[in-house]
Amino acid sequence: MAGRGHDVHVVAPAASRRHGTWREVYDGHPITVHRLPSDRWWPHDWLRYVKPWRARAHVRRVLDEVKPDVIHYQSAVVIGRAAVIEGAPRGIRIIGTNHLMLENILEHTLLPKSLQAVGSKIWWRDAHKTFDATASLTTPTRRAADFLERNGNLDRVLAISCGIRASDYTPKFGAKKPPRILFVGRVTGEKQIDVLLKAFAKLPVEFGAQLDIVGGGDQKQNLERLSRELGVDGRTTFHGYVTDEELRRIYSDSTVFAIASIAELQSIATMEAMASGLPVVAANAMALPHLVHHGENGYLFQPGDVEDARAQLERVLEMTPEQRDELGRTGLRMVQAHDIDTTMDLFERLYRGESSDDVARDSWNEQDDSLDNVVEAVTGSIPTVRRDPK
Repeated sequence: MAGRGHDVHVVAPAASRRHGTWREVYDGHPITVHRLPSDRWWPHDWLRYVKPWRARAHVRRVLDEVKPDVIHYQSAVVIGRAAVIEGAPRGIRIIGTNHLMLENILEHTLLPKSLQAVGSKIWWRDAHKTFDATASLTTPTRRAADFLERNGNLDRVLAISCGIRASDYTPKFGAKKPPRILFVGRVTGEKQIDVLLKAFAKLPVEFGAQLDIVGGGDQKQNLERLSRELGVDGRTTFHGYVTDEELRRIYSDSTVFAIASIAELQSIATMEAMASGLPVVAANAMALPHLVHHGENGYLFQPGDVEDARAQLERVLEMTPEQRDELGRTGLRMVQAHDIDTTMDLFERLYRGESSDDVARDSWNEQDDSLDNVVEAVTGSIPTVRRDPK
């Protein structure tokens, strides 16, 4: 948005004890960032949060200084919630995007399992108030929108892709030796990387396959230990955090991208893999089947099923380079629908006051009904609700 000439201000928890307002540069474009005083959430390896009882005062100060035309919040917790409470009475247009799935945070709440369902109900009840005061509420995929409508008791959630600039990635087709299986993302419980490790350990050794895990998180040490127990530590590389340039190279050098996550509202890493020309093996869960069409650009496996994950990985590794390339080229064509400029166009229209219904007609993700009436593998339900018939 800064590259399009907008004066962009971001309000976020400070990444350290240093807080204040200053200019930061992203993709060559300067934006103003208001880093609020924050504390470390110790059960998580990097998460920081603003004290909820201080958030409204911080946001009120920023709104007084900036006087924005539009507020666009990214989740209905703490800062997003405070922005709606403080911004709505001022008549500021409010757009919301929900990237949050409770599965991604419950394990870090310290709540015992017996109380997590109660905590979830309380959160959804409170989040509904924030969502209800929003002019247009968006989330990345239609299945995620249906999930949000059902759980948040909402009538209209618009699906707009997170977007990706596919030209930033370089497909490299043909044989790659040794074959490399790649995962990119947070190394946390809901990503179910242990499923990938166990499936990898069951692959025939004659493939000579390597496993690359890129990203950091609280499960890294546990997974490193698991790789030793499975006897695949010599063929598994935990890269941790890498630069954007290194990441693009790793994508290009990989043979297949694998993701076992059960809580993806879209998965930018999967889109990056598709933009890199990789076939994808993914869990048949939440929004991943929107991106991975079984037999077209990759294969889906039952969530948590190690044997099924192994079978699908083996299926790809047994292919000729030409067959794998065909899957990758199909994925490369499919990911073009998620062009970042299209995403920005849609959000600009919402900022200027167009209705969700008008914008929905031009959103590819909103029109994607490929998972309508399909049982969601993790929840065992058909999440589509209250959608107007086409």
